[in-house]
Amino acid sequence: MARLGDICLLITDGSHNPPVGIAHSEYLMLSSKNIDDNNITFNDPRYLSEADFKQEDRRTNIQPNDLLMTIVGTIGRVAIVPDTLEKICVQRSVAVLKPNPNMVFNRFLMYQLQSMRSDLEQQARGVAQKGIYLKQVSNLSIALPSLNEQRKISAVLDKVSDLIDKRRQQLDKLDLLVKSKFVEMFGDPVQNPMQWTIGNLSEYIKFLTSGSRGWAKYFTDTGEYFITIKNVKNGKIALDNMQHISPPDNAEAKRTKVQEGDLLISITADLGRTGVVSKDIADHGGYINQHLTCIRLDKEKVHPLYVSYYMESEAGKNQFQAKNQSAVKAGLNFNSINSLRLMVPPIALQIKFVSFVEQVEKTKATISQSLEELETLKKALMQSYFNNKDNNFERWSKS
Repeated sequence: MARLGDICLLITDGSHNPPVGIAHSEYLMLSSKNIDDNNITFNDPRYLSEADFKQEDRRTNIQPNDLLMTIVGTIGRVAIVPDTLEKICVQRSVAVLKPNPNMVFNRFLMYQLQSMRSDLEQQARGVAQKGIYLKQVSNLSIALPSLNEQRKISAVLDKVSDLIDKRRQQLDKLDLLVKSKFVEMFGDPVQNPMQWTIGNLSEYIKFLTSGSRGWAKYFTDTGEYFITIKNVKNGKIALDNMQHISPPDNAEAKRTKVQEGDLLISITADLGRTGVVSKDIADHGGYINQHLTCIRLDKEKVHPLYVSYYMESEAGKNQFQAKNQSAVKAGLNFNSINSLRLMVPPIALQIKFVSFVEQVEKTKATISQSLEELETLKKALMQSYFNNKDNNFERWSKS
């Protein structure tokens, strides 16, 4: 075992007082939101002037093959700076690690640090936003087999990581395929080139309600579902992090209990997220909180999943944004929901689109299962390589 600070040439963090950004330049300042495991993204970076960049670069001097590690907020994501990325600096939410290549292979170190995430999260401190200190990072104990063994271990994890990336790309492409199919069948929903009927959503609503407040007293570890905004997105209702409840036997519970085919739309905060209640969720039992509205549609005229995809399209998003901007406080009331405009093609065509979506979802389910298995395999391998305090470390120390 070795202390991380002893096998790195430098461990530092980014700017504690980031300079003001400019409209665009070749100089980037990244934050923790730009660092993912094995990958650096460019989601809304800060662009700096050349002078500000040079000032920031004096301390960190980030180079290809350095490691970037998130240490504030979401802790323990680690990526390697690729050869193609130059002229970057970071905010204080990111630590910069320069491994000594004579002691540790950077990809081996990246995977080992990723395996420590749960421990790092437990060590984090803070009120508004939790984080870890550079001293804690420097004092981390790192398993240090021979460089040859490090490369062998990294090669195995690289292969699994590559397969995981491919599965994720397949899922992303299938999502794009569905969006393309929507435009192919119905035309651009903003332009409506096929001249489909446009009407108010109210014309197709049979039942409309919002969820309940103050149900924390009914929360349980098991039981029926209590659906919130975090569970609703892209036409689906995710069961991850679902709150369970033991609902009361009263009129409020009966009013807010969902049925198969109900369309849920977020009406506060992140407006316009949608989800359609599946048979499984309805059979299990589910209720909505006050940040969601439940819409029961006339299924002879509109299919809930079609309406969901329309509301998630630019045509729907534009409406939610406009209504939010015109409101005194963020949120939608029933009048706002009723007045949403909806493009309504023939129901037979809507059902044809829904059938296509269902087939794609079956394919996605198969890929997702494979992805889950690969992620489980990767965790098991990392556990074996980095957390086994017996045979592996003893074997490595003798290699």
